[in-house]
Amino acid sequence: MATSAQPDYTTYTHADLLNRVTDLEAQLRRLNHTTTLPIHPSPPQTSPPERQKQRKPPKQPKPFDPSRHHTRPIALKFAYLGGNYNGFEHHANNATPLPTVEEALWRALRKTRLILPDFAGRGEGEVVGVRVRSCRPKVKAEVEERGDGVEGRGAVDDGDGALSHDGDATEAPWDPIRDEIPYIQVLNRVLPPDIRILAWCPHPPPEFSARFNCKERRYRYFFTNPAYASAPGSDEGRLEIGRMELAAKKLEGLHDFRNMCKVDASKQITNFERRVFHAGIHRHGPERCATGSRVEPELYFFEVRGSAFLWHQVRHMVAILFLVGQGYEQPDIVDHLLDVEKCPGKPVYEMADDRPLVLWECIFPDDAQLSTRDHDGAHGNGGVVGYVDTLEWIHAGMSGGRDPSKRVVPGTSDGKYGPNGIVDSLWALWRKRKIDEVLAESLMNVVTQMGGTSSMQSVPKSEKTNGTHEVSGRSDRIFDGSERPRTVGKYVQVMQRDMNDAPDVVNARYAARKGLTLRRNGDALGRDAGE
Repeated sequence: MATSAQPDYTTYTHADLLNRVTDLEAQLRRLNHTTTLPIHPSPPQTSPPERQKQRKPPKQPKPFDPSRHHTRPIALKFAYLGGNYNGFEHHANNATPLPTVEEALWRALRKTRLILPDFAGRGEGEVVGVRVRSCRPKVKAEVEERGDGVEGRGAVDDGDGALSHDGDATEAPWDPIRDEIPYIQVLNRVLPPDIRILAWCPHPPPEFSARFNCKERRYRYFFTNPAYASAPGSDEGRLEIGRMELAAKKLEGLHDFRNMCKVDASKQITNFERRVFHAGIHRHGPERCATGSRVEPELYFFEVRGSAFLWHQVRHMVAILFLVGQGYEQPDIVDHLLDVEKCPGKPVYEMADDRPLVLWECIFPDDAQLSTRDHDGAHGNGGVVGYVDTLEWIHAGMSGGRDPSKRVVPGTSDGKYGPNGIVDSLWALWRKRKIDEVLAESLMNVVTQMGGTSSMQSVPKSEKTNGTHEVSGRSDRIFDGSERPRTVGKYVQVMQRDMNDAPDVVNARYAARKGLTLRRNGDALGRDAGE
């Protein structure tokens, strides 16, 4: 078949090229008009059986059936670092974006399905009582007859964890501690790292309430000495611990603390007497040593123990102690504030910062202690001693949730050490904070060693006499427990300041505004100092 020779387009003029393009376009249109191409349908795509199985919708998880589980009342002891939370107790109108510790606990309990839809729980600070799911086995007839999560009709509890049905065959003995759900490990796996479950109580008293069964609360307020940075050679920020200790001892005993709390008129409290078992200043850890050109601050804490506390009572007491430690007030300021006849209304002063305040321990005594001591924990002779905690606590690392006779398998956790253990998570948290501390200290050392001595005049403690400054022209600085002192101008002694109305006046004004009947000789407990 002969083919025409390829034309030499290089010899074409511009007009010839245009004519050639026009002819080719016309030929293409004719071909498209007269030629029909067959259309073949695409063959159905097939996939191997393995791929077809993978494309099936995922299997829905089996719904959780609460009726197939026993429940039991327990108490949980926990600790937390509160910097990321808006206090412990849930608030209906939380004005901050931060959650509360209580909300984080309930989320963890729901996520692990430890609390059932009709759960009940009562909390107080670092202890909470709650009814949770148990892994104690149920007999088949029990589930079929009742199916409500509690012991069914005809089921007999033998008292040792074994469950029999109308005298029939008894199930294998079940230990309520060793064979139970490992509550500590389960909750710590889903809680934030700054909230840790420390222990659980398998046998709390009947109708246990972490709030009302707690007969003694112990608070600690941490601070450094010096309280804040000052110029070289100055002791302006150094607290006089001896004076603070002398003032703290005046807080012990039964006193009316209306001038060391925040009055909440909505509670209509008329009795502000509270008993303090112990109040004192304690050093935390060994004495610090000099590093480089600077002396590391010593760490102290104020500890107070009492049967109950008024709203913000601890923070008010600490504020007064700091004023005494700085030399602005004498230790007898405590006596003046406790004398409610001479001082019926609280003078205007700021309470201490809330961040260093920790509810350190809650004490739950037994009936024997309550019968031999009065309602405030003192012996009949008036001795102030407090109580001893008698609840049975199962701590991390003890038996509970695993058989202690079995060897711990490498890679598992006993709740205290190993993966997901409380020590492992707290070590990671401590390590991060420790490195931050070292880096911040190194930076501060670099700055203090640079340049010459500061020319800023500082006020040595020798120039503070009877709580007043003899040097004028410089604002005073008040330490309140926060990171930096407050500048207040010229300091005015507490007893020389304006005073608030007495609590009975505040209560009467609130009651009249709300249309309430004014309470007389009431003895309602106020909100706790940790709120």
